[in-house]
Amino acid sequence: MPDGPFADRASFDAALHYKTNSDDPLFCAILENGTGTAFGIASLMRNEPKHRVIEVGGIMYSHALQRTRVATEAMYLMARHVFETMGYRRYEWKCNSQNEPSRAAALRLGFAFEGIFRQHMIIKGVNRDTAWFSMIDSEWPARRAEFDRWLDPANFTDDAQQRTRLNQQVRCS
Repeated sequence: MPDGPFADRASFDAALHYKTNSDDPLFCAILENGTGTAFGIASLMRNEPKHRVIEVGGIMYSHALQRTRVATEAMYLMARHVFETMGYRRYEWKCNSQNEPSRAAALRLGFAFEGIFRQHMIIKGVNRDTAWFSMIDSEWPARRAEFDRWLDPANFTDDAQQRTRLNQQVRCS
């Protein structure tokens, strides 16, 4: 096992045990349909049932999952669960303000940019500004319709290339 956070089997097992038994964050494995092979992980975190607010975070995709239809579908399924199963009113996405790929992903997925929380955290001794995004329940029907349109098999060529982009018709405010 390589050096790093899981330098030995015991530390890996302890981290895995924590993730599988945690309610907040609630870790979700992203599996390949049919084989059950794990391709990524994401979590629902900072769960506030009283206010019906939750955040998606801790997103980690394997190279094979990155920039794929399945990756987008996983985020759609999580949002659908938050709004339609849990009945929440607010779904949040936060990231380091310097993380341009994450900021672009949030916008592409239909989250609205809310602003920068300056000096929000200290990470490894350095100030971190955090970009905040949200999607709210009144926006969800339009966002869901856009996901459904984009995920429709007719939107993809035989070699899995999209014909139209996600969020082409619905713009974030």
